[in-house]
Amino acid sequence: MQPMLATRAAPGAAPGTPLPRGADWVYEVKWDGVRVLADTTGDRLRLWARSGREVTAAYPELAGLAAVQGAVLDGEVVVMAGGVPSFEALAERMHVRDPARAQRLAARLPATYMVFDVMVLYGVDLTRSPWQERRGTLERLALPDRAQLSPVYDDADALWEVTLEHGLEGVVAKRRTSTYQPGRRSPDWVKAPHRASRAAAVVGWRPETGASGVPAAGRGRTTAPGARLGAVLLAAPQEDGTWRYLGKAGSGLAGRRGEDLARVLRPLTRSEPVLEPDDVPAADARGAVWCDPAVVVDVAYLHRTRTGRLRHPVVRGRRTDVVVDPWEAP
Repeated sequence: MQPMLATRAAPGAAPGTPLPRGADWVYEVKWDGVRVLADTTGDRLRLWARSGREVTAAYPELAGLAAVQGAVLDGEVVVMAGGVPSFEALAERMHVRDPARAQRLAARLPATYMVFDVMVLYGVDLTRSPWQERRGTLERLALPDRAQLSPVYDDADALWEVTLEHGLEGVVAKRRTSTYQPGRRSPDWVKAPHRASRAAAVVGWRPETGASGVPAAGRGRTTAPGARLGAVLLAAPQEDGTWRYLGKAGSGLAGRRGEDLARVLRPLTRSEPVLEPDDVPAADARGAVWCDPAVVVDVAYLHRTRTGRLRHPVVRGRRTDVVVDPWEAP
């Protein structure tokens, strides 16, 4: 079963905040984590990422969710840092499949499951029930340790200001009468982030260079096994299957994050880019190592230009839980 998705609020839809208004709407915090469905309809707890990949092994501290019988819960896995959810902290845990390492990380960077919807309970399909009934069902559930109910609010402006002040990701508006529509991006859920972000595919990379302009790992060896990443080239698919260039990100590649990306990108090298040759500026393409668009990263950026490029993108981490949304005109 696929999660229901939110549409993005139109800028300037209302004074003060772009969220929809009215008595038919309620508001929740937009958590900076990864979407996960918790499924206990089988013989054991299984955690599913939005991509359909099972991620149960990555979060052993959420094993208590098995006590919620015959259920499919919808929520966000978050890791706190400094009192607020940190995607950067969570990124270290997302790809772990080794049980021993997952246990060590759970002790150091414990995750919390923020539950905000229920699709099935005690084997009964609730997706056709309105949101307000599903919410009432959730509020009567006894959730285990490391799981908690995501709060809801009636005042859009107040929540918008509080989430901005505290450095939270944004706000989601939900229509009280909305049914749960698996796999659909519905206007009954509207998201408004404080900062722009998206998933993007890496279609090429450039090695880090020293002051002389040569690769840091060795003069003249741009694809040397030890070369560190200086930048990644990003893209998104179009409806016809071709790819559009989103821009070059050189920030967010230091330390373990850059090492992890370099490790998974090197085996994907290809001789020609998946992009049209004239879609990448010559300055960005110079010295690039092209690769298959199989690695997805989460990037934050200031805004999109008139050509659809991301302005000042920053890599926040690698993602294996989502697919890249299609390119859309700005």
